[in-house]
Amino acid sequence: MKHRELGKSGLEVSALGMGCMGLNFAYGPGVDEQSGIAVIRAAYDLGVTFFDTAEAYGPFTNEEVVGKALGPVRDQVVIASKFGFKNGVPSAGMDSRPEHIREVAEASLKRLNIERIDLFYQHRVDPNVPVEDVAGAVRDLIQAGKVKHFGLSEAGVQTIRRAHAVQPVTALQSEYSMWWREPEAEILPVCEELGIGFVPFSPLGRGFLTGKMDETTAFAKGDIRNTFPRFSAEARRANQTLVERLATIATAKNVSSAQIALAWLLARKPWIVPIPGTTKVARLRENVGADSVELSPEDLRQINEVLAHTTVQGERYPPHQMARMGR
Repeated sequence: MKHRELGKSGLEVSALGMGCMGLNFAYGPGVDEQSGIAVIRAAYDLGVTFFDTAEAYGPFTNEEVVGKALGPVRDQVVIASKFGFKNGVPSAGMDSRPEHIREVAEASLKRLNIERIDLFYQHRVDPNVPVEDVAGAVRDLIQAGKVKHFGLSEAGVQTIRRAHAVQPVTALQSEYSMWWREPEAEILPVCEELGIGFVPFSPLGRGFLTGKMDETTAFAKGDIRNTFPRFSAEARRANQTLVERLATIATAKNVSSAQIALAWLLARKPWIVPIPGTTKVARLRENVGADSVELSPEDLRQINEVLAHTTVQGERYPPHQMARMGR
């Protein structure tokens, strides 16, 4: 696995990380603890050194699984976690008060069984707490040796600039994929300007870009995709054209559609590090294989032509979630 530096921070990670959320949160019933540990360790064995978790995943249980899985190789990996919700529950609202950030850091360190969080993100922008106060709280944690790097998630340009002026932002994590390209307009340029790494979550469109689902796919009870407009049967039917066109390109290169989607992200910028997630080792191997897929200028031209002539149907979040995406 090749390695990349997140921006100009000096933080080096594998070109593809692993998003651990789906092991036990958001996509219906999770896997048992031992299965989760096995998948994470398989990722490490395949060259992944960057693992993403959060107190909100579970809540709390995901950090425990990540900590147990990576304990034996702690010094060889980078562990990212997040703060920012009341009691670690997204539906309860945001809480990025400095005293709460400190409380979350201490609790996360215990659950992960580590002495320092390598990358500590604000999970979502809190409209009630100036981001300067957030950045200052994380700066204090860095000075205390409990955190190494500061990150933001789903933040807008001005929030990024204001935070970065107080404590340099190492990475911005936001959704970015072939079917959600909003970051290209303003976010990627400001990341490049300030030397901030970019970590796309849901780089496979929450599974849709793999070509393994269609309008008839049924999601498990508790799967968040049941509530997302983009995953309605009508939207999936309309968006099927995109995956069909990508599949044609993938077949010509003798790779999978998922590998094309990830390789395309890797080709965008050398400081972009996608974090696909999976509960299956076979899918993990497929994802990791994207690091070896070389896209020629002609490949990229074909892909970009497909994307330019494709209008994705459906909002990515339901209205009540879009309303609280404060930036």
